[in-house]
Amino acid sequence: MLKLVKARLLQLVFVLFLLSLLTFTLMKLAPGDPVLRILEVDELAVTQADEAALRKELGFDRPLLVQYGEWMLNVLQLDFGNSYIKEKPVLDEMIARLPTTIQLTVGGLAVMVLIAVPLGLLAAKYPGRWPDHLSRFLALLGASIPSFWMGLLLIYVFAFKLQWLPTMGKGSAQHMILPSVTLGFAMAAVYARLLRAGLLESLSQEYIRAARARGIAEWRILWRHALRAALLPVVTVFGMSIGSLLAGTVVIETLFSWPGLGSMAVEAIFQRDYPVIQGYVLLTGVFVVVVNLLVDLSYGLLDPRIRYGKGELS
Repeated sequence: MLKLVKARLLQLVFVLFLLSLLTFTLMKLAPGDPVLRILEVDELAVTQADEAALRKELGFDRPLLVQYGEWMLNVLQLDFGNSYIKEKPVLDEMIARLPTTIQLTVGGLAVMVLIAVPLGLLAAKYPGRWPDHLSRFLALLGASIPSFWMGLLLIYVFAFKLQWLPTMGKGSAQHMILPSVTLGFAMAAVYARLLRAGLLESLSQEYIRAARARGIAEWRILWRHALRAALLPVVTVFGMSIGSLLAGTVVIETLFSWPGLGSMAVEAIFQRDYPVIQGYVLLTGVFVVVVNLLVDLSYGLLDPRIRYGKGELS
């Protein structure tokens, strides 16, 4: 297991290097000029001398490789630079918004589990019957409806028509309901079908037939034996889809005016705030690699038959 952790840490370094290089290059190729954007924010009469002075202050007059090297040296010291617009350290801004994004992510995952696990269990317990058909219908519905449209529909019904829940912003626990349901429903539809398929495969194994022969109750077999093995493909897909989950929080945070990392990134894109965008991309890269590491380590807990070889599962 220690070798696996070392291999994943090396992978983290490699992934972050590629992300930093790709992000820095794309920022330089992106349309728009952050210097002009900054000067527009000041709302003052701007001369060419002012523009040249600001470019020199930001280091834009130096070669790209020099700019990238200086930026990377600062990143290695956990200095992501200052926001062009807010003139605050990017790291402080990300740390301030990170708990809010984690809160929304946990809420979405909780909704996903509350929907997917019962549906998956019932669909596997009664294949070809109404719970199975309901699971298929919800899977089709969740895969077909875009998350932003689902969010708008929930806002219209529960916030505008019924006036049961607040529309936007972050405040009480009620503010979390609509964005969490929007984020979790689409995931629940997919994972319910994955769980059903895994359970049906697990229930056909020899050890399940042996447990039934010993007279163990069916629901106990389902919960304590089959479910544990069926979670392996679900956890694997979750590790692969963590990037999609983070992208989903960007859409949901923007739609519901949720003050997290996603809305921060969208604001930075519109404002050409390059340090914020680069910091966000690197942070999400760390999330993806770390979550995949945790997923790999969880295999041994879910299935004791799995052993770890030289830096990989075997």
